[in-house]
Amino acid sequence: MPVLEDKKSLASRASLLRLYSRTIADGLKYGAYRSSSRGQGIEFSGVREYLRGDDVRAIDWNVTARMGKAFVKQFEEERDLVVFFVIDRSLSMTTGFSKRSRLTAASEAAALLMFAAERIDSPIGAVFFGNEIEFSCKPESGKNQAMLLLSRLDEPPENTAAGSVLSNALRGTAQILKKKSLVFVLSDFRTTGYESELARLALRHDVVAIRITDSSDLELPEIGYVPFYDTESGVQRRLPTSTTSFRRAWRDEEIARRKRWESTCSRRGATPLILSVDEDPVVVLSRYFGMGQGK
Repeated sequence: MPVLEDKKSLASRASLLRLYSRTIADGLKYGAYRSSSRGQGIEFSGVREYLRGDDVRAIDWNVTARMGKAFVKQFEEERDLVVFFVIDRSLSMTTGFSKRSRLTAASEAAALLMFAAERIDSPIGAVFFGNEIEFSCKPESGKNQAMLLLSRLDEPPENTAAGSVLSNALRGTAQILKKKSLVFVLSDFRTTGYESELARLALRHDVVAIRITDSSDLELPEIGYVPFYDTESGVQRRLPTSTTSFRRAWRDEEIARRKRWESTCSRRGATPLILSVDEDPVVVLSRYFGMGQGK
């Protein structure tokens, strides 16, 4: 069911979100999200001949074997970390039984991350989507860019028809980004067919997939037989919410669905992170970056 909430604008909470973004900014700056296989804030830039005093662990043995003399790998610090957002604003993001919607939780989390990126002067960009692409912009630095994205987040979704073009949004993101970036995908992932595009995006970029959940995903209120309408598929059914067997099956299916999603993300090279609408995104994201949890 659609969530009826007393929604304060993101703009009115901007100062507080900016204040809480410091820990997250440190995580972005020092690469706490990055996988060990990609290094901690450094990228391979080439090779040169070995000089006395060089670390032998840096020797590139393949090049050394081909050239007949020792060469070492060179690395340089990544600069201008680009942060990009893929934000789901489809109809399913406005449903649930909690006091706030998935869309509100996703918008708050995105705003917090945007302020964190702004703190370290990172270029930021975004793609918003529902049943079609709603808005997109290339990454740029500065407060004006952050405020542009914040104001767009504060606007109601433009698309009111059912459906989700997550796959198209991921494909478009790959086309927009010209250098390795950190990509946050905020969605309930209640769609299919996006997995291959997620994998292609994760080949070149660090991707954090944030699944926005509602308490009703696991537990429904006991209110008898209730008509449910799937906003994405259009399917409508009457569900026995007070039946013990149904409630158990509902919970078990959601647990299995989350496990499949986490496995899909990991196999495709993305980091899965679950954010409930009942959780404070400040706490969840600060814990994620503060503990250095990544892929």
